[in-house]
Amino acid sequence: GGVGGVRRRRSGIGSRGARRSGHGRGGHASRTVSPQVRERFRPGKVVHLTSVHSPRDTRILLRECAALAQASYDVVLVAPHPRDERLEGIIVRAEPCPRNRPERLTRTVWHVLRAALRERAELYHLHDPELLPLAPVLRRHGAKVVYDVHEDVALQVLNKHWIPGALRGSVSTAVTWVEHATRRWIDAFVAATPAIAANYPPARTVVVQNFPIIEELRIAEPVPLDRRESVAVYVGVLADIRGVREMVAAVGRVPREFGWSLVLAGRWSPPDLAGEVSKVRGWERVSVLPWQDRAGVRDLLGRAKMGLVLLHPAPNYLDSYPVKLFEYMSAGIPVVASDIPLWRRIIEDARCGIVVSPSDTGAIAAAMTRLLEEPELAAAMGASGRRAVETRFNWEPERAKLLALYERLLA
Repeated sequence: GGVGGVRRRRSGIGSRGARRSGHGRGGHASRTVSPQVRERFRPGKVVHLTSVHSPRDTRILLRECAALAQASYDVVLVAPHPRDERLEGIIVRAEPCPRNRPERLTRTVWHVLRAALRERAELYHLHDPELLPLAPVLRRHGAKVVYDVHEDVALQVLNKHWIPGALRGSVSTAVTWVEHATRRWIDAFVAATPAIAANYPPARTVVVQNFPIIEELRIAEPVPLDRRESVAVYVGVLADIRGVREMVAAVGRVPREFGWSLVLAGRWSPPDLAGEVSKVRGWERVSVLPWQDRAGVRDLLGRAKMGLVLLHPAPNYLDSYPVKLFEYMSAGIPVVASDIPLWRRIIEDARCGIVVSPSDTGAIAAAMTRLLEEPELAAAMGASGRRAVETRFNWEPERAKLLALYERLLA
């Protein structure tokens, strides 16, 4: 009942606005700046703020901050980090890394606010819900404020292992309340998916999706799929809800004559899950790598035969566009993915992989085996996925929407 109640309340907000505007994608994407104003417009100083994410977060640093810097904005990123430095050409103002979640919600937020005010920016771009209470303060200093909604947080907290089950509904309600209480102080909302955008005022919301930068994961001279070792990869958080147990069990069921192995690249959540998963049959065919930078991801995908994205059908995943799915497609490898309706439509339209029940290890193993037994099919799927990224699922249109929003707010 709790999940459905949250979804009904939140989607109701968006549905009313969507009826008014005729769509749920937001008014900023379609509204333009007059030629006279555009001619006078000069990009100013903007500061991105996070108390949670690494300064190397791909959405924040490599997509949004980089796009703004390329458009001549003066860009600063305030984030938990050991030291001030310049990353990918972006100035990073380091704040103390929190030792625990209570400290992140208090001390870290306070440090982020102080750093933000020191920068005296024209626009502040918030990336975490705990930073929403800063919006009134920043607005009173004459700045514009943008809230970047990466996830449907009210749904996401319902699956957080570190929140006691009896409290998750209350925490979800509290998140929704905070978002509504601070909404009038936000000049614009940037939503990571159309489903998230439906929860926010259409006239102030634009969808900017995490599609790949076309050339980022391309290898100049890739090894053909049929000449690669029999390696499947998963890149991301290693968690139960993301299917890590099922991936290990499935690789254990692939016939050994294929010389099959699985590479997991990411961090364990929670850390002690690694010990549990190591007891699953199939673990002896698994290699675990730490978190990879973009070059590491590119090299890993460049030697794999397929990518796995087998997240469980949790409420906040049903309308999500998983970044790793599009990264696998961008790298030209076929995918084996959860049979979630939205994902099925994407994969079938792009003809880039096979969808299976993420809880059926036999079906996962069968899909992997099929791609090994039919190398021509695997190669065709990989090439088709790459074409879909080049023509549709890439960052360039999203970049244009972000820049148009900034220009409208600051012109």
